[in-house]
This record gives sequence, C-alpha cells and structure tokens, in this order.
Amino acid sequence: MKILHTENSQGWGGQEIRILSEMRGMAARGHVLELACAPGARIEEEARRAGLAVTVLPIARKRLPGVLALRRFIAARGFDVVNTHSSTDSWLSALACASLRGAPPIVRTRHISAPVPDNAATRWLYTRATRRIVTTGEALKARLVRDNGFPAEAIVSVPTGIDLARFVPRAADVDAGALRARAGVPRDARVIGIVATLRSWKGHRYLVEAVAALGRADVVLLIVGDGPQRAALEGLVAGLKLGGRVVFAGNQGDVLPWLHAIDVFALPSYANEGVPQAILQAFACALPVVTTDAGAIGEVARDGDTALVVQKESAADLARGLARLLDDPGLARRLGENARALVRARHGHDAMLDAMEAVFRAAIARP
Repeated sequence: MKILHTENSQGWGGQEIRILSEMRGMAARGHVLELACAPGARIEEEARRAGLAVTVLPIARKRLPGVLALRRFIAARGFDVVNTHSSTDSWLSALACASLRGAPPIVRTRHISAPVPDNAATRWLYTRATRRIVTTGEALKARLVRDNGFPAEAIVSVPTGIDLARFVPRAADVDAGALRARAGVPRDARVIGIVATLRSWKGHRYLVEAVAALGRADVVLLIVGDGPQRAALEGLVAGLKLGGRVVFAGNQGDVLPWLHAIDVFALPSYANEGVPQAILQAFACALPVVTTDAGAIGEVARDGDTALVVQKESAADLARGLARLLDDPGLARRLGENARALVRARHGHDAMLDAMEAVFRAAIARP
C-alpha cells in the first residue's frame, strides 16, 4: 500500500512518536510511506532523521491554501489511503479529498480522549469524509459511540505497540548507580520517574507535590520530557524548596537508559489519554507503576495487579501509592512482572502493525 500520514502539530510527544514508529514499521513490511507536515514542525526533522519521506505543506491552520496544497499533493502521488492525526490536518485532508475524483479513503486516528464536538460538520467529517476511525484505547471508541453516535463498526481500537526487543528490564549486571549519576541523580537515591511531555493534564504538578509530601531526603524525582508547563513546574519546585530532589532531564532521544535509572514510574494524568506508550514502555521494563484511570489507562493498569491506580488530581493519594511501592519491594516486583507479561502478550509493535494493516485494507476495500 501507498500510505500518506498527515500531521499539523508543531509539538512533540507520544502522538508524533507513534506516527513515526508506525511509519518505520510499515516501511519495513514493504509499504510506501510519506508524511505531510506543517512548516517548522519537529516531526519533519525526526522523520528525515529516520529516513522517511516527508513533505512540508501549509497545513498548520484551517485555511484554503492548505486544502489546495493537499489536493495537489494527493492527486499527484496516487496514495491508496490517507491517515490523518490531528483536527486541522483531518479537516484539510477531508476537504481536499472531497473535491477530488477517485480520492483515496481517509483513516482518522484519535490519539487522545478529549471530547469530539457534536455538530453537523463534525458528523460529516467522521462519518462521511472518513472511512475508518482508529482510537488508541477501547474507552475512546466507546465514548465516540456513546456521546457522538458514530457507528461502532467503523471504529477500531489500536493501542500503540512497543518494541519488545528494545524495551526490556535492566540487566542484573548493569550498574543502576552509574545510570543515575549520568542522569544527574545521586547514585544511592530512590528514584521516582516520569516520561511525558510537560502538559498540564499529565499531572506533573501533583507528582511534584506528592514527592514533597513524602518528605524523604533519599527520594529524587526524575522528570524526562519538556513542554509548555516547564517554567510553572520549576517555579513549583522552587516554592516547595525541593532543590536537588527534582531533576529536569528535558527531551531525550532514547528514553530506555532513563527508565533503567528509575525505581518507580508514575504517570498521574487526569485527562486526554488513550493507552499511553510511556506506561507500556515502563511495563515492558518491568517497572512498578503508579497511575490513574484517565482515558483508556485502566485498560492496562489494573489496580493491585499490573499497577497501583490512584485518584486523579490528588497529590495525597499519589504520595500514598508511591510510598507503598518504595517500601514494599515484593509488591513492586510482582506488579512489574505482571505488567511486563501483559505488554508481551498484547502490546508488541507487530500487533499494532498487524491491526493498522487490517484497518487500511478495510478502508480501501469498502465501496
């Protein structure tokens, strides 16, 4: 198949990482992949670094030049299917294809659990202009059926797949202290870690407050990622006088060594989640995880089995969960082993690629 992915986002996070991971995997299976993105988007640089074909088009905003540019591009390239990922590029692609004779079908991937507007225009976009909808969790699919009345048979849940050959537990002969030292963390610290873009709904604020509430000098919080909330979080850390007990590592091209430096992984999101790949990566590394049931997280994070699930937006409950895992190595080990078994059984990279191939073929085959 010849597949076009479109993404107007200027940001960088799990959504963009999934797009490129899926494109690389499909290319390895013999498909032809191209990406259309907006000027100045980081995904352009990352796609080129990965050896993927990428074209910059004026699709950052919902304007006529973007429709026309996509229309010319799609007509010239002869794609079999178009996979859109954000609101703006979905609208522009839908209008471009609606005005083309013999246009390829559109598959719309919904990466987050934010509500979809319930109006005539949006219903046209999702039910007439789009051939298939992909969500990153069953809870997101259920919401589209329940709240928007979209047909369930046109929606498929495909969580992000993890490279199980790469994301593995830290080897017994690896010096965890050395990993921590390279991360700017004391060698003998107990490390709570999060890997996530610094957006409000990821819950970093509650994690910082929970670490302060623990009141333990041996505990360090390692924050991997960057984003619009960084200045606010740095101000919160200063206000709570946490000093060297919180380390901002910024964006990292390879998060695996950082995961291996962590004792307990936390993702206290309170909105907008599918099944986050950061949690699946932590699971694959057999890390004990504290999280919430935001979005579709509950589909993999089963309280007391694969993770500890705490209340959303509650630093106090989060602190209690973190303390349990820090103080009970048997519980931490059991959760980590169960979580790794779950990911290996259901969330490998090949499982995602198999599912997406089936979605694309069904979209192409439907009249």
